[in-house]
Amino acid sequence: MATAEPDTTPGATRPASSGPKRLPEVNAVGINDLIEVLALGLRDFRTAMRYDLFFAAIYAVGGWLLVLMLMAFDLPYLVYPLAAGFALIAPFIASGFYIVSKRLETPPADGPVLSWKIVLGTVKSMFGHELGWMALVTGFSLFFWMDIAAIMSFGFMGFQFFGFEELITDIFTTPTGWLFLLVGNTAGALIAFAVFSYSVISIPMLFDRDIDFITAMLTSVKFVARNPKVMAVWCATIAAMVAVSLLSGLVGLFVVLPVLGHATWHLYRRALPPA
Repeated sequence: MATAEPDTTPGATRPASSGPKRLPEVNAVGINDLIEVLALGLRDFRTAMRYDLFFAAIYAVGGWLLVLMLMAFDLPYLVYPLAAGFALIAPFIASGFYIVSKRLETPPADGPVLSWKIVLGTVKSMFGHELGWMALVTGFSLFFWMDIAAIMSFGFMGFQFFGFEELITDIFTTPTGWLFLLVGNTAGALIAFAVFSYSVISIPMLFDRDIDFITAMLTSVKFVARNPKVMAVWCATIAAMVAVSLLSGLVGLFVVLPVLGHATWHLYRRALPPA
């Protein structure tokens, strides 16, 4: 008996898929893994220092320009939230370092392991397809945090336009200022951990595998859910290293950002079984 041919007419109803797409399996990791990936990140930084310093300089100069712009527009109360927001978008702005780590990890059989043409060409190609959507998500997270920071600033400190010195005095010498610090940093920590959960391995995963950004984000959350304590330590480590960079006037980013970028790549490699 002849079987019916499926209808391939444009717009025709197609059979439903067999079920929802299954997320990749994730591995358990420990504190020793965090120590090891940081050591590997430092090794990659020392091996490819000229490329790393180039990328880090772009982000540091961009940060300085943003801070100067806020000061020029008399918006000093947004300087600290913007600086803290660097941690939100760090996994994405570290994308250039994933290229370096991957090339060092699996050197090609012929040709140079690294060159400016290879590194810059690969970075350019990364901003299309699913990574472009991921950039939009992380950028939205930063703007969302900045909006919350502005609302809290107005709620606690009033709508007056204050100078930088007056702002610092009000924050550290008044009960309202201390409450503002407590509430603001708590809100920032919650938002940062949420962003961290969906981005900690999703961006290197998008760079390495042919998947959609929703699957990558859900896989990242799945990985954090399996390793909550270790990932809390990793999140705190990133926050501490970024804080040191901020206290140094962003100069520390020249070392911290490359090391964290490379370490994130190696953490991703341990988080998932081979594709």
